[in-house]
Amino acid sequence: MKIEQIYTGCLAQGAYYIESEGEAAIIDPLREVQPYIEKAEKEGAKIKYVFETHFHADFVSGHKDLSEKTGAPIVFGPTGMKMGFDAIIAEDGQIFEIGKAKIKVIHTPGHTMESSCYLLINEEGKEEAIFTGDTLFIGDVGRPDLAQKVIKDLTQEKLAAHLYDSLRNKIMPLADDIIVYPAHGAGSACGKNMSKETTDTLGNQKKTNYALQDMTKEEFIKEVLTGLTPPPAYFPQNVLMNIQGYDSIDEVLNRGFNPLNPAAFEAAANETGAVILDTRDAQVFAKGFIPNSINIGIEGSFAVWVGTLIPDVKQEILVVAEEGKEEEIITRLARVGYDHCIGYIKGGFEAWKSEGREIDTITSVSAEELAQIIEKEGQVNILDVRKASEHYSEHVIDSINAPLDYINDSMTKVDKNKTYYVHCAGGYRSMAFTSILRARGYENLIDVKGGFTAIKDSSLFKVSDYVCPTTML
Repeated sequence: MKIEQIYTGCLAQGAYYIESEGEAAIIDPLREVQPYIEKAEKEGAKIKYVFETHFHADFVSGHKDLSEKTGAPIVFGPTGMKMGFDAIIAEDGQIFEIGKAKIKVIHTPGHTMESSCYLLINEEGKEEAIFTGDTLFIGDVGRPDLAQKVIKDLTQEKLAAHLYDSLRNKIMPLADDIIVYPAHGAGSACGKNMSKETTDTLGNQKKTNYALQDMTKEEFIKEVLTGLTPPPAYFPQNVLMNIQGYDSIDEVLNRGFNPLNPAAFEAAANETGAVILDTRDAQVFAKGFIPNSINIGIEGSFAVWVGTLIPDVKQEILVVAEEGKEEEIITRLARVGYDHCIGYIKGGFEAWKSEGREIDTITSVSAEELAQIIEKEGQVNILDVRKASEHYSEHVIDSINAPLDYINDSMTKVDKNKTYYVHCAGGYRSMAFTSILRARGYENLIDVKGGFTAIKDSSLFKVSDYVCPTTML
């Protein structure tokens, strides 16, 4: 029997490949399904089932495409949702056979009402592993406030109460040596305190996970709801796509993989109102970019930030990228439901620049240069676009916190007529923030290279050192 976790860092997401006696199952597949098909073919196995732990909010699952390409049925746990595709709606406790192994459905409502875990019983009949989806993470549990946006009269308090019962009645009675395989790790917005570790024993989680400690249901509800920040705007849209269905990934890639010369690129931008998304490195972008484009670098948490900063998944997008990266970018956009990329500039920004077309730049200064400016001019406006929790923990004295996560609210703190020096932790988020505001007519924002890390390392600034309030976690 084989178990493989297929982890995707930019989404902090774990999909799973399970195989026994030439039969395989995939749990929570990503949108691009060809790697799963190729893996099964390489192993000489047939994909028999596609299991979904719930209707995901943070990414569009590949269940529909994978089922259509392989003939393997999709399996969900108990749910009252009407879906836009065929699926097996399993009963609590129902068992599916994969070769000589068995997978048992354990209905665990709480993160969402249909959330289910899958208990793997190995070829010797021993309960070996549990695939917990967003019900149980390493160090955390799934946030219980997402499904309330999809189901009428469902509150986060009701979901948290369900989650308490599911954990204590369905998960915690299982053996301590069972391996926990969750759907996410640190960096996902589906929880608030996830570990960087992506697997653990259930016994260790019973000892160390705050949500599995001895407490009343009322105490649990308060604990899991404390410190939750609003989810990204794209989450409900991804849920609906996962319920109703979506365009084939092949169709999405064909639509987006459309090379445009600079003239055609400019015409498409003017005719469609598409967002020009420049995915190059922040400092490369600063030195020259197509006017009104926004920078979300491919090397960071790209898909998550796209979902946060471009709230409508139906928004048309034109891509500026390093040559050879275009297909990767279109694929990563599709992972979070942004299926309407309509093309990219062939030859990248250099093709635009070589034709003598108008370009824009963003001034970027080092921490040392900023210190010199302050010494010369006195007080300046420093804009910290990190999360509130990061800012409260440690920040430059008198800096203004304007989190990128809530840019529409944060921009109200910015006066177009004043100059601001913008920083994040390392330079990724500050360039995204500055580029978006520049596209909206804010021309007096200057980026701080290397962000707060460089500022602190320079030892040239007065930095506060506070303990972050628990409400800001």
